[in-house]
Amino acid sequence: MEILKFIFRFVDSIIFVFGIVIMLSYIVLAIFSAIALYYYMHKNKFIDYTTILSSSIAPSVTILAPAYNEGVTVVDNVRSLMSLHYVNLEIIIINDGSKDDTLEKLIESYQLKQVRFEIDYKIPCNRVRGVYRSENQAFQKLIVVDKENGGKADALNAGINIASNELITSIDVDCILESDAILKMVKPFVEETDKKVIASGGVIRVANNCDVGIGKINKVRFPNKLLAGFQVLEYSRAFILGRMAWSRINGLMLISGAFGMFDKDLVIKVGGYDKSTVGEDMELVVRMRRYMHDMKQGGYIVSFIPDPLCWTEVPDTLKVLGRQRDRWTRGTMDTLFMHKVMFFNPKYNLLGMLSYPYWFFFEWLAPYVELFGLIYFGILVYLGLVNWLFFGTLLTLVYAFAFMLTLFSVYFEESTFNTYKRKVDILKMIGLALLEPFIYHPMVVYWAIKGNISYFKGEKGWGKIERTGFSTRKSK
Repeated sequence: MEILKFIFRFVDSIIFVFGIVIMLSYIVLAIFSAIALYYYMHKNKFIDYTTILSSSIAPSVTILAPAYNEGVTVVDNVRSLMSLHYVNLEIIIINDGSKDDTLEKLIESYQLKQVRFEIDYKIPCNRVRGVYRSENQAFQKLIVVDKENGGKADALNAGINIASNELITSIDVDCILESDAILKMVKPFVEETDKKVIASGGVIRVANNCDVGIGKINKVRFPNKLLAGFQVLEYSRAFILGRMAWSRINGLMLISGAFGMFDKDLVIKVGGYDKSTVGEDMELVVRMRRYMHDMKQGGYIVSFIPDPLCWTEVPDTLKVLGRQRDRWTRGTMDTLFMHKVMFFNPKYNLLGMLSYPYWFFFEWLAPYVELFGLIYFGILVYLGLVNWLFFGTLLTLVYAFAFMLTLFSVYFEESTFNTYKRKVDILKMIGLALLEPFIYHPMVVYWAIKGNISYFKGEKGWGKIERTGFSTRKSK
């Protein structure tokens, strides 16, 4: 019996320490995020880069947008890309062997004709069947590539081989960018003089239920479906409290595949996107950072822009959202296992000693700890060993902390960028923040565990993502 009590006390201590550490880490990230946001807002209040970045001397940028069976949304979203405010811009849409009418719609809508194009295959990719350009001068910066299906990473690699500019921006073709998104994203590459900027990321926002027309967001509205609403809170925490803080200390390991900008030469040097993983966005950033350390080029930065630059349609059904989170988990595991040499390796400085371990313990292992905690609590209940007063107090404190953390991220975003201007939308976010720990978070944990099982079973697929199309979703 004494041995059993010792085991219970030991397990209690492990769970308690893990919980304290993760709560403290969130507090520290929130503080760093507040500092970074203040610095960013203060700096940009007095500096206007529009004139410089709209000039012919601005860094040249190529947008890469893979498209697979995106016939519902592709025309509107290419129109959005064509309206971006930037001079030195090239837009490459890569049709990755779509089985629907994606290519036909592009050809018809943008008056495309196949042209002769010599491709330098610096990065291996599946065969390119044709390159198309428009006969209309208004669409001269648009290039459409038709290739054999190879997945998103392979499509991006094909686009890199064709891109002619010094910076590449990878986006999901179903996303809508703000008109000044490239102007803001490219600023770190222009501003930084002491260190080399190798990549820059931006904030992703939820477009569900927004008024969308002619390839842009006309009116921002809060999603009218519960799952999409929860994801607004989730994205706010991830980008404003998470990536903003990690960027501040130059420990960022992930730039969203929905919208990221990279130094093209460095991407080519490291071999482009890895086709063996479904987490190609995170894996590329980690590989680029690892390469810089291996080559002893430590003076570099992975930057992050807190402005709401990119809007995307998030899954609003359990089935599709579950597939997405399953894939995200597998992608994270791929990256962590591929680069396990960095784990607590001082050679990689903060990346190896802090960023990687944080992702390992608090992003990958956290769902396991939560699941174990639930099982362990069930055992204690069965044995009648639960101190219910202590349990109730602890549960209240954890719930209050989670709620305040979400409110903190909402306050940060609304006090700086004021994305949702209606008071009713703010009230909805507060209401969902109260419900999230009981409704949404358990599902996220379940999908993470399921993703782990899928990974160890060797599953590699992306899963089918169904689009409703932005033009069909207008608020009443």
